[in-house]
Amino acid sequence: MADTTPRVQDDLYEAVNGEWAKTAEIPADKPSTGGFQDLADEVEKKLLADFDTVAADSSKAPDAFFAQAVTLYQIAKDYDKRDAEGIQPALDRLAELQAVTDFASFNDKAAQLEADLFPLPFNTGVDPDMKNTKINRVELVGPGTILPDTTYYAADNEQGKKLLAVWRDMAEKVIALTDLDEAEQKATIEDALAFDAAIATHVKSSEEWADYPKGYNPQSLEEVDAQFGDFDFAGYAKAAFPVVPDTIIVGDPRFLKEFTQLFDAAHFTQYKHWAYINELLSLTGYLSEDLRQLGGTFGRTLSGLPEAPSQVKAAYRLANRFYSEPIGIYYGRTYFGEAAKADVTKLVKEMIATYKRRLSNSSWLSQSTKEKAVVKLDTMVLKMGYPDKANEVYDRLHVDADANLLTNVIALSQARHAFNVEQLTKPVDRNTWNMPGHLVNASYDPSRNDITFPAAILQAPFYSLEQSASQNLGGIGAVIAHEISHGFDNNGAQFDEFGNMVNWWQPADYDHFKELTQQMIDEFEGQETEAGKVNGKLVVSENIADAGGLAAALETAQNLPDTDLHAFFLNWGEIWRQKARIPYQQLLLSVDVHAPAKLRANIQPRNLDEWYTTFDVKPGDGMYIAPEKRVHIW
Repeated sequence: MADTTPRVQDDLYEAVNGEWAKTAEIPADKPSTGGFQDLADEVEKKLLADFDTVAADSSKAPDAFFAQAVTLYQIAKDYDKRDAEGIQPALDRLAELQAVTDFASFNDKAAQLEADLFPLPFNTGVDPDMKNTKINRVELVGPGTILPDTTYYAADNEQGKKLLAVWRDMAEKVIALTDLDEAEQKATIEDALAFDAAIATHVKSSEEWADYPKGYNPQSLEEVDAQFGDFDFAGYAKAAFPVVPDTIIVGDPRFLKEFTQLFDAAHFTQYKHWAYINELLSLTGYLSEDLRQLGGTFGRTLSGLPEAPSQVKAAYRLANRFYSEPIGIYYGRTYFGEAAKADVTKLVKEMIATYKRRLSNSSWLSQSTKEKAVVKLDTMVLKMGYPDKANEVYDRLHVDADANLLTNVIALSQARHAFNVEQLTKPVDRNTWNMPGHLVNASYDPSRNDITFPAAILQAPFYSLEQSASQNLGGIGAVIAHEISHGFDNNGAQFDEFGNMVNWWQPADYDHFKELTQQMIDEFEGQETEAGKVNGKLVVSENIADAGGLAAALETAQNLPDTDLHAFFLNWGEIWRQKARIPYQQLLLSVDVHAPAKLRANIQPRNLDEWYTTFDVKPGDGMYIAPEKRVHIW
């Protein structure tokens, strides 16, 4: 039988991953398998076993936080109690919302509803001020929609219509179990869908949110309050925060400007029904098994999942959601060796040195811009493996072994929310980690100018002491340089070495950078996948980071005494290995700022001249693009 595996010169991704894909099976409770997900599954298996060990003998808990997480896990696994209580815990909670009977009482109680985590017709939170990252500010954005993105609400979007039909069917079945009569049930569903459709006309799309510096729009409290119409936002702010904020960072000015079109006394009942059903559906995962299954229908449909996670996995994931950082610290200390940590830390420093060299040798940056870029690199903070200690928020979290699951979940969530609100009067904590140590991922935070590499990603194929240096550079090396590159992508480039949104570029340099950014948008715009076409604007920041990361890792590999660029590129192709359900791929195309895995593997190598010499790629080969069309930024 003829070998149907493509040549590397025609399709790197398929050449490396094609045979794997033929036999790889996506677990019934997962949207995808491969690369990142395979490692995440292995991490979960290890930690589930460790949870069970501590559940059987509490003296084996490594610390009090881990013990609390296991207690929550055990409460979540008690389906005898959950089934016996049925929907009643949710109805008890919803009584507070039901007691708000009109617009005037909502005005009085909005801050309390926020503290108790009920859905409001707007969202507030506390985060670092983008232009002064030493201080925290109140941020204001619109509410989320039922569908994943505003584009799903277009009149010709058939997928959106089908998804709303699934949501309606699920909502009708859940609300039928409440104490509302049939007329009230019907009115609740209809009003909720009408309010949701209105939200979709006033809030940003995922593409718009991908340009996150545009989310920085400071307005005075008086300006904001004036746009809320009859709703007393100033009174809400006074009651909701420890000090009255003089400035609000408005994430979506159009939403605020149009707020009274969405919510006022005339729309109160519509809002209340929307809040009721959304809150009810959000609670189903903490109730009986029947409600867990029923309430997860819409989410499973979004990702194409045939099954919900098992009861045990769901219980672990719930506990992990609230105690992720302490669990990650335990994972890092237990499974991440100091030799690997030292080796990868050295690799990060090498990559930063490579980046400095590449920036200093840039043919299009002026000397002034180069110097400031190097300062940003010199100031970049590395967070490797896991933090030394858990964030102080975990001191506020307490699991009550005698209370039911929903009571615990609400109490834990309220404690987290209260801690976030308290940060308004405190300086920004630059020691905060974006990711826990057991997450298979990495990140760059532009407001802190730091890069985080959790212990769990430091495994093969990304990294291993058993792999060659060239392989590791094609894996974790490119990922490391990818995160460094985010400091200089279309978003990160607008922040200085302290994470402040400052223009540190010479105007001509930035104009040229925007031209190169457009080239990257054009390179991906409309690329075909089995699930649909790529939106080049949505994914541009991650593609700039991929391009810079791969180029910097390649240069580092070329300086090795025993460089093997075949192994470098082949491992780059392997780390993006993924097999995903079509609905999940469609979802990602709509909301994910990352390009589809196959395109990440195949497009960036084609921009590098060394790709052509390494594999003798010629015109006519699938992985060939003409030199003048190759995009070079960093």
